[in-house]
Amino acid sequence: MQLAYTLMQGAGNRIAVIDERSGGRQPPPPATIARLAETSPIEGFDQLMWLGPAAEAAVSYRVFNADGSEVEQCGNGVRCVAHLLMNDDAGELELEGPAGRVTATRSADGRIAVEMGRPRFEPDELPFIAAAPGRTYELDVGGRSLTVSALSMGNPHCVIRVDDVSSAAVDTLGPAIERHDRFPARTNVGFMAVESRDRLDLRVWERGVGETLACGTGACAAMVAAHRLGLVDDTVSVSLPGGELVVSWRGNDDDPVWLTGDAEPTSEGSLEL
Repeated sequence: MQLAYTLMQGAGNRIAVIDERSGGRQPPPPATIARLAETSPIEGFDQLMWLGPAAEAAVSYRVFNADGSEVEQCGNGVRCVAHLLMNDDAGELELEGPAGRVTATRSADGRIAVEMGRPRFEPDELPFIAAAPGRTYELDVGGRSLTVSALSMGNPHCVIRVDDVSSAAVDTLGPAIERHDRFPARTNVGFMAVESRDRLDLRVWERGVGETLACGTGACAAMVAAHRLGLVDDTVSVSLPGGELVVSWRGNDDDPVWLTGDAEPTSEGSLEL
């Protein structure tokens, strides 16, 4: 079976897009997707966005990590899909994903902004095992107690405040927290340094992928966690190894989070599945 693909990047996040709106084919099994992530010409993607038709939106999408696992949301992936569908035109469209419907807009300078929905803090919604919701939690990791924030941006996130992201123990704490017993569905892990009231530095260990150059929902989660602790204002630039994203949130639980940044195609072609 031949599949047409477009490889894209959003703030350094490597996204493979397969558009099956007209073909109607279903995604392959997880083991096949994991093999695709290791096979030329789309080797090395972080997420695969599988597009299909939608009754009340421009497109529906499903999100798969490089290990083949299906996940609920990918902020940079959604921005890449929106860029692809909007064909360089400023405007607005709606997309339907596993976590619900999102709105994307394209500004005259080409940047794509996506309304990511409201953040969720109830432990059951992540899921996260805790007696009650809180702004922070104490998490035991290998006998070490860490103060963390836990929230959902359509997918689960754990955010840790560090002094300097360059020296953060991403490679060791990331996988340990991803599979921690208190996160039954695993979690993404953000290592956040607050530089000022309008700037964060961030590295993210993504569930099912490992450390990536950028993570859109991770940037949203870090900003929301910092905002709830009174550390940042309503609009924040988030610097990641692959680039910069802008996150806006007014601080009320019912307010949506907006994610803005660049997106662009890097190559396209077809592959034999």
